[in-house]
Amino acid sequence: MNATDAIRIERPTTSSRVFAHTRWDVLPAAAGLFHLVYLLGLYFLFPHTPLWIMLVLGFLYSLMVNANINGVGHNFIHNPFFRSQILNRAFGVTQSVACCFSQTLYDAVHMQHHKGNSDRQDENGDTIDWLSIYRHSDDDEPESPWKYVFLSFFRDDVGAIKNELRKRNNGDERWGNIELTAFAMTLFLMAVIVPTWPVHFINWRFIVYFLPFWYLGHCFSYLNGYYRHYGANPDKPIAWGVSSYGKIYNWLFFYNGYHAEHHFRPKVHWTKMEAFRQSIAELQKKEGVRTIKRAHMLGFLDPDLPKRKGGRGGSTTDRAISESV
Repeated sequence: MNATDAIRIERPTTSSRVFAHTRWDVLPAAAGLFHLVYLLGLYFLFPHTPLWIMLVLGFLYSLMVNANINGVGHNFIHNPFFRSQILNRAFGVTQSVACCFSQTLYDAVHMQHHKGNSDRQDENGDTIDWLSIYRHSDDDEPESPWKYVFLSFFRDDVGAIKNELRKRNNGDERWGNIELTAFAMTLFLMAVIVPTWPVHFINWRFIVYFLPFWYLGHCFSYLNGYYRHYGANPDKPIAWGVSSYGKIYNWLFFYNGYHAEHHFRPKVHWTKMEAFRQSIAELQKKEGVRTIKRAHMLGFLDPDLPKRKGGRGGSTTDRAISESV
C-alpha cells in the first residue's frame, strides 16, 4: 500500500430527515432553484424591459449556467442532496430546466470524465473521457482552448450517453428523457406565448434573444473545464486536475476550484474540501500538483500558463480510478 492508497476522507453526517449529508446542502439547492426562478424572470420581464437591461440580465444568466453546472449540478452528481430519491429526481428536473439540458445525461458524461480524467488519446486516437482536452487534438497536446470552448457544445454523442444510462438499469434513461422533455417544453411554451395582457402568441423575439446567452453559458462552462485540466498530469492521479483556491470563487462554485483534490477523491463533500486539501498538501507539493491564482474561467490570464508545444509523442498509460466516483 502506498501513501495515496492510505489517505481517507471524512464524510459529513446529519440527523436531518431531508438532507442526505449535511443541512449545508440547503445552500446549493437554493442556488439551483434561484437559477430556475431567474430564467422565468427573464421570460416575464422581456416584453416590458429595455433591451440594454435585458442584455445585462442575459449575460448574468450565462454566468449562472456556468456556476450552476460546475457548482450546484456537479456537487449534486457526486453527493445527491436529499435522502428521498423522489426529491433528488425532482431537483434534477429543476436543474435541467434552469440550464436547458439534462442533469441525468450530464451525470453520465461526468462519470465518464472521471473514468478517463482528461486522458490522452490512445493508439486508436480515442480517449476514455468524452470531455478530455486531448480528445480532438491533432497531436499529443491539448486542443486549442477556443476550439474546445466553442465546439464542445455540439460534440455530445447522445446515443453513447444513453447507452451508458441504459447500462445502469435504474431508471436513469427514463428520467433523462423526462428532463429533456421538461426543458424542451419550457422553451417551446416560451417561444409560443408572449407574457403580456392580453396574451399574444409567437414569442420569436425572446427566443432570438435567449438562445445566444444559453449557448454562451455552456461555452463558459467548457472554458471553466478546459483550465481545470490544462497543465495537469493525466498520468498521475493526485495531479489529474488543476486547482484554484480563491475564496469568493469557491464560495460561489461550492469549492469546485479544488479540482485536483476532487479528481483525487471525487466523493469528498464540498464542506470538507478545504480540510481535505490541508491533509494532502505535502503530498501535492511533492508530486507537483499545478495551481493557478485566478478562477478557472480566467485561466487563460494565468501568468504561468504552460505553452502548447508540438506533439510530444508520449504514450497513454494504464490508469485506475483512485476511488469509486
